[in-house]
Amino acid sequence: MAQEQETKARENRPPREGRGPGGDGPRRDDRRGGDRGADRGGDRGHDRGRPDGGMEIDLEKLIADSLYLDNQAHAVVIRMRDMDSGTKSQLRRLYNAVRRACRAPENERQHEFVMLRARLAYTIARHSLRSLDQIERLLLQVTRKNDQRGYDRFKDLFEAIVAYNE
Repeated sequence: MAQEQETKARENRPPREGRGPGGDGPRRDDRRGGDRGADRGGDRGHDRGRPDGGMEIDLEKLIADSLYLDNQAHAVVIRMRDMDSGTKSQLRRLYNAVRRACRAPENERQHEFVMLRARLAYTIARHSLRSLDQIERLLLQVTRKNDQRGYDRFKDLFEAIVAYNE
């Protein structure tokens, strides 16, 4: 009886913002579960029906080719406009964190970038910024390589993304 009333009440509600007709889509409580960190591997999120967000950004090409960096920044901004409702201030906040991590002393830099990746992952999940998944994967590559040129190019890429998003 109570379940029937809940179903009728749900049918009469207007759809929530960001959901298709009829309110389809995952409910907040459906996303939670006991295995929250079970899929934290390299292909994180792919088993949940999220869009891939395009091809991977090649770190070696990013370091070697400025034009490639520029093209990737454009592609990320286009995906952001198509997929997400991310704000310029969110991007600027993340960019400031990238700049701080680059300025960190060499013995702390890798740790700063690991924490930056955690912050980026939180922001992506919290604000549904799926277009930045590609940037998160690149950040993982940069952190694993632990090379100053990689860190600097990641900062340059993020700077270009912020600039093209204005």
